[in-house]
Amino acid sequence: MDILNSKIFGENLTVTPLLVFHGLFGMLDNWGSFGKDLGEYLPVHLIDLRNHGRSFHSESMSHDDLADDIARYMDHYGIQKAHVLGHSLGGKAVMQFALKYQERVDKLIVVDISPKAYPPHHQGIIKALETVDFNTVGSRGEVETVLSQYIPEKSTIQFLAKNLYWDDNKKLNWRFNLKTLSEKYNEFVSNAVKFGVFEGDSLFIAGEKSNYILPQDEYGIKQQFPKAKIVTVKNAGHWVQAENPVDFANVVKEFLDLH
Repeated sequence: MDILNSKIFGENLTVTPLLVFHGLFGMLDNWGSFGKDLGEYLPVHLIDLRNHGRSFHSESMSHDDLADDIARYMDHYGIQKAHVLGHSLGGKAVMQFALKYQERVDKLIVVDISPKAYPPHHQGIIKALETVDFNTVGSRGEVETVLSQYIPEKSTIQFLAKNLYWDDNKKLNWRFNLKTLSEKYNEFVSNAVKFGVFEGDSLFIAGEKSNYILPQDEYGIKQQFPKAKIVTVKNAGHWVQAENPVDFANVVKEFLDLH
């Protein structure tokens, strides 16, 4: 049975833990400083989603798969109930988890995503990633050069390049499973979270400069998460936690009553 890979901070604390899930093409390392910070108050599990980071690869990638992975992870670590936080694709995973496993969620935190279906919008990135030929590139710099032909934002290129590693054949490779992520893309991005209602405390954090959570999304969010509080973090786009880490952490701490 495959258990998601994780890194745990504040392991010895005995309060309700917080499980943290990154977004598409991300990995738990993206959340290191946040994990260290909140690990002073409660156990924080930074977790690689399936087909990402050092977690297992699979040909299946539905929201249900992601939700079941979380349940298995909690069983493995003997966690009855947890706070769950997810960014973007990780946000869809924790929403589906909260709807499917209500009794296992204490508080739900969703970062810059709503339960709705989104039109496909990563085609450029996927095309860029698929263009990299690991038989011909021999350094990170060369990979970044290939990506820059398709992706104008330097920050996005650096974010993706964090996934490079040297495999057993002494070749560079991606840690994420690009094949499944591109084949199953519509299944997890262009699909809404299944309908259900989570009655617990929920916090939706939007980036001020992002268009992932729009004012008109509030109705749909409240239908499934009636206790949802929507908070906008200033001076941040879609990667809220990276672009304004201080305000982001404060919003989370306040919601979880960590002071």
